[in-house]
Amino acid sequence: MGIFSLLPEIESPKGKLSFKEKLKWTLLILVLFFVLGLIPLFGLGQNSLQRFEYLSIILGAKFGSLISLGIGPIVTASIVLQLLVGSKIMKIDLSTHEGKARFQGLQKLLTIFFIVLESIIYVSMGGLAPAAGAIGSTRMFLSFMLIIQLIVGGLIIMLMDEVVSKWGFISGVSLFIAAGVSGQIFIRALSPLASPTNPSMPTGAIPALFKSLSMGDPVTAGLMIAALVSTVVVFAIAVYAQAMKVEIPLSFGRVRGYGMRWPLSFIYTSNIPVILVAALMANVQLLARLFQNWGHPIFGTFIGNTPASGIIAWLWPPNIVAEVIKGSFTLNHFGHAAVYTLFMMVGAVIFSIFWVQTSGMDAKTQAEKILSSGLQIPGFRRDERILQRVLNRYIWPLTVMGALSVGFLAALADVSGALSRGTGILLAVMIIYNLYESIAKQHMMDMYPGLRKFMEE
Repeated sequence: MGIFSLLPEIESPKGKLSFKEKLKWTLLILVLFFVLGLIPLFGLGQNSLQRFEYLSIILGAKFGSLISLGIGPIVTASIVLQLLVGSKIMKIDLSTHEGKARFQGLQKLLTIFFIVLESIIYVSMGGLAPAAGAIGSTRMFLSFMLIIQLIVGGLIIMLMDEVVSKWGFISGVSLFIAAGVSGQIFIRALSPLASPTNPSMPTGAIPALFKSLSMGDPVTAGLMIAALVSTVVVFAIAVYAQAMKVEIPLSFGRVRGYGMRWPLSFIYTSNIPVILVAALMANVQLLARLFQNWGHPIFGTFIGNTPASGIIAWLWPPNIVAEVIKGSFTLNHFGHAAVYTLFMMVGAVIFSIFWVQTSGMDAKTQAEKILSSGLQIPGFRRDERILQRVLNRYIWPLTVMGALSVGFLAALADVSGALSRGTGILLAVMIIYNLYESIAKQHMMDMYPGLRKFMEE
């Protein structure tokens, strides 16, 4: 494998891990993630990125800390590689063990490349800059130190993601996003501290609701109620959609009268397409801000923290509910929301299709798993090609319909003014639901070891 053997790698567990072992590693990495977010960068002066709170949550980052890059390089590498493989520009046979190993090695190599590239961009373009008083060789030294710290933090996040993926319940990317979104929702719902944008009101929606009612401020009260209601509605719909499944009846070929159902989720590719679309948008907005600071606003311009023109303005959702409550809603807001919703839905479908083709979720791989477990569809011959054709009837419609639904739901939440950006809320719900299913599955396999070979992914 050449250069791939030189890349840093976390050793896979020798055998199957118990529930307690997976829980231990998941909690350990989660605590380490929060601790790293509290370590400031040595020599940091100006932090132009700290205003992008939403982007930091989607990227699993805390700008100005050791983990300022977050999962950005990991997801960016995944996007680039999926586009190259999905468009057949790079030919990798993912049906073989060697092809999968090559794909994973290339993804890690690309991740390291983007860690170095983004570290240099963040510092050289002023996103994370040395103290204003530093000049000459001192400024060059501090800039170099900032880049080195960002690279180290990016590599740590990459290895932490690998630890959770191999030794924990879910991927590190999902864990870091869920942690960030959950923390933001908790603060924006319950924090009694003064809001930075409106010092007369608390940051939390619930305290602000009671205070606005006591002050006779119906507009603020309406905004707080809308934020709370939209958040609860998105949670409910996301959980319901996540629980929807198509179950294919299977039987044990050599044991008559016994069988099981092979579940295919309605949201077949889970939260992966939304993570990729959100990360793509986050990277575009970060680059737009950095290019604007550099004097070349090729992606558009910002007024304060809000995109005002260019591509980034169309990738920023309008809060339609707030505009209606304030009485300032126009058809321009509706058109803007429609374009944003269409972008989210189309982007989710594209990345969902690429993910199915590159992650072993296609009909061929699923058919191989079913046959290797000793299962088959009742009434059909035990033939992989037949099983593959049957699965294709379900997998591709679920891939497209699930992606359209999750993209629409994320956009709907974004334009309705929820406590966190809709994409973040949707991601948190789906990640936590997947974590719950993974924990329940692990617990069942620990109680009934005989089920393990039929439930392994």
